[in-house]
Amino acid sequence: MSATQGKATNIHWHEGDLTRDERWGALKCTGGTMWFTGLSASGKSTIASALEQVLVQDGVNCYRLDGDNVRHGLNKNLGFSAEDRAENIRRIGEVAKLFSDNGTVALTSFISPYSADRDDCRKMHDDAGLAFIEVFVDTPLDICEERDPKGLYKKARAGEIKGFTGIDDPYEAPAKAELVLKPGVDSLERCVEQCIDMLRERGLIKG
Repeated sequence: MSATQGKATNIHWHEGDLTRDERWGALKCTGGTMWFTGLSASGKSTIASALEQVLVQDGVNCYRLDGDNVRHGLNKNLGFSAEDRAENIRRIGEVAKLFSDNGTVALTSFISPYSADRDDCRKMHDDAGLAFIEVFVDTPLDICEERDPKGLYKKARAGEIKGFTGIDDPYEAPAKAELVLKPGVDSLERCVEQCIDMLRERGLIKG
């Protein structure tokens, strides 16, 4: 991801009167981001949705940011070129960082195909002293194509969609993800359990 140059001038960061520790202590919460990445139809959104429900029902302040949903609003002016994909992920990284700073466990479900873009999101969290957990939803391309719930792979194979990840645009799998899930092998419940175990290990949830 290339660095985005700021255009605004005469702006200054304003520190509030409330520290992060004070906020988290008063609200009894701990923020951080769990970043789900993988091919289209790999199961990212399904796992993130199930995890969100379990966490919220357990009293955890949690919010899910989904790729398609965000493109209906915040990022509706972006397409799928490499540049727009990078900006899409940069914006989500910034939003997830804000949620995390607020004490929310942010769950992001995005193909996010380029490792440099994901690494930049990790760095922005690291620089802010916030947890960033990369979760690779490792579902083989052939299984994703078999699922194809939106019919996107079929259109891409027919040449109706250009630059589709996994077909004529690359997906760069994480080399050092904190967690690797295999929905083609493990059940949805088991994948959610693995996510919860990781959140506990990183101190984002208790119990």
